[in-house]
Order: sequence, then structure tokens, then C-alpha cells
Amino acid sequence: MDDINDNNVSISFFKEKVKDFVEERGWAKYHSPKNLVQALNCEAGELSQLLLFKELPIEEIVNDDMLLNKIADESADVFIYLLSLINSLGLDLTASFMSKMDKNRKKYPISEFNNGIYFKK
Repeated sequence: MDDINDNNVSISFFKEKVKDFVEERGWAKYHSPKNLVQALNCEAGELSQLLLFKELPIEEIVNDDMLLNKIADESADVFIYLLSLINSLGLDLTASFMSKMDKNRKKYPISEFNNGIYFKK
């Protein structure tokens, strides 16, 4: 499993792993969209709490192994619940992503939104 990383694994790999994990434990009956969204919010809150009231430069975060590992764990929890939600609704995450990015390009054109500055026409 050490050779599995972002550069060589597809979304379907993760979706299948989460689906199998949920099915093996008989959890599907508890994974309603409402419950999954609430669990996702809880995990996002735990991720947020790791940096709450801390104004740390990125260098400090990436050089703090304990904090970085906690962020990695909570990020994975958020991702797992997101995939569970996607699986429960039969959504295609890639298609959803591409559609939303297209909408974002139209909503936030470079000519108006650039380098953190809003240029009103």
C-alpha cells in the first residue's frame, strides 16, 4: 500500500474502498444523506478545531509532525464521509467537480477576480 498515492489512484478506487468498508460493517442503513452530511460537518469541525485561534505560518504547520498528522487524519475523515455521501446518492464526483469548476470560472472570471482582488466592472 506504500506505493498508492495521489499520482496513481483514481476517485473510483476510494469510492470502492469506502463502499466495501461500510458494507462489511452493515452501516449502509445508517448512512442516510442527512446523517452523512452531519457526520461530514462534525469531521470538518474537528479539522477546523486543530487550527482554531492559531495564526501559524504554513512553514510551522508542515514542520510540526504531530499537528500535520492530526490534520491528515481529520482531512481523511472528511474525505471518507464525503465519499460515503457520494456513494449513497449515486453521484459521479468527477462529473460534479467538472461541472462546478465550469460554473466557478463563469462566476469568478479572471478579468474581475485576480490575486485576491475584486475588480468591479
